[in-house]
Amino acid sequence: MDETLVHSQFKPVENADIILPVEIEGQICQIYILVRPGVTEFLKRMSKHFEMVVFTASLSKYAEPLCAQLDPEGFCSYKLFREHCTFYNNAFVKDLTRLGRPMTDVIIVDNSPIAFMFQPENAIPCISWYDDMEDNELARIANLLEKLAYEEDVRKIIRKVFKNNQFDDRAEQLYLHSTKRDHS
Repeated sequence: MDETLVHSQFKPVENADIILPVEIEGQICQIYILVRPGVTEFLKRMSKHFEMVVFTASLSKYAEPLCAQLDPEGFCSYKLFREHCTFYNNAFVKDLTRLGRPMTDVIIVDNSPIAFMFQPENAIPCISWYDDMEDNELARIANLLEKLAYEEDVRKIIRKVFKNNQFDDRAEQLYLHSTKRDHS
């Protein structure tokens, strides 16, 4: 969620999209949140093709109310928080097998390679987002995901389209072009 769909900070931001009060160590703190361009459209588009789950390493007392504001229509069926992560080598890793779904169908979109280190073949890495309001990363990822919805094993395509946790532009274009003919 953080740096994939939103950027949050304690320092006041003039143009915050959301100001979320959260209790931390007995005090109410304001968290100032910027929402990445295209989040609402991304959730809506993806809900037509996938069962969506928010899987974040953030604490539920912050992430749950934020999810409620980001996804008021309830496109995301489930929410998993820090307590659902595996603490490994001083990092919170999102073990996708916890979803109980066939790994041939599971895709994680995340900005942190550490988060998906247990199943990198199921990961679509995205560029970390902080405040670029011209960003179009979610639209690019949505185009790929819509095609992956038709695949028997998403891991085969993800391995081809991503190299070193980045889009392989040539492989991506070849795949998207070939599936236009196959799925039209």
